[in-house]
Amino acid sequence: ELESLRRDIEALRELRGTLEAQVGKLSQNLAVRETELGRLRDRRKALQAELASEQERTLLAQKETEEREIRLSELLDLYTRLDEDYKSEKALSKEQRSQVGLLNQQIQALRREIRQLNAALEASEAKDKQNEATISDLGRRLNRALASKVQELTRYRSEFFGRLRKVLGQRRGVRVVGDRFVFQSEVLFASGSALLERDGQEQIARLAATLIEISEQIPAEINWVLRVDGHTDTIPIATAQFPSNWELSAARAIAVVKFLVEQGVPANRLAATGFGEFQAIDTRSGEIANRRNRRIEFKLTQR
Repeated sequence: ELESLRRDIEALRELRGTLEAQVGKLSQNLAVRETELGRLRDRRKALQAELASEQERTLLAQKETEEREIRLSELLDLYTRLDEDYKSEKALSKEQRSQVGLLNQQIQALRREIRQLNAALEASEAKDKQNEATISDLGRRLNRALASKVQELTRYRSEFFGRLRKVLGQRRGVRVVGDRFVFQSEVLFASGSALLERDGQEQIARLAATLIEISEQIPAEINWVLRVDGHTDTIPIATAQFPSNWELSAARAIAVVKFLVEQGVPANRLAATGFGEFQAIDTRSGEIANRRNRRIEFKLTQR
């Protein structure tokens, strides 16, 4: 029985050795497996990281794809519009070419018209030069004729004034001033009146007779006229008949003209003008200046 117990203990020892060996192997295997498991875990992490990176790249690729699709859509729209514009422009270009052709024809027609107008203008200019020469010659001849008539009329005026001096004598209030024969108003009219006094009528009648005698010698081609100008002083007048000196001066000139017509002077050879106080020959103040400015002037001139 003891021997059997020893054999059991020996068997148990062998079993323990075997088990310890197996445990050592298992421990080694476990360590290997844990190492493998660690590698697997690292690999999983790496794969997960790679997967995440791939997913991120996929998302980026999807986003870029979407943006490209949007850009492609925009490009397609732009291409469609450009294609339509090109077709419209092509059609318009045909119409424009037609219009350009028509305009070219019109330009050619206008150029022909311009050439014709230039030719007509040159002919007209040549004719104008000829006419200018003729007009210039006529002008010179007319100026000579006018100068001759003026000289001739001046001669008759001088003769007229000379005879008037003889007829009227050295009467006070009657004088020659330049190319005018001047009567002081007091010789012909009462103060503030346009009615010719008897003495004034006698003076104007002598003037009329002298003028008629001289006019018979004046050639018919000289279109002469006797101008009768009425002037007043600066003293205001305001009556019902003469509201101002304008009316008084004009009325006196007209009264003289009408009396000349009554004496036989043709009406178409007479002109009456009133200047009021605005053509003074003596600008001083006082009675002497007023007497000189109150006057009737006669001037033999051309129309």
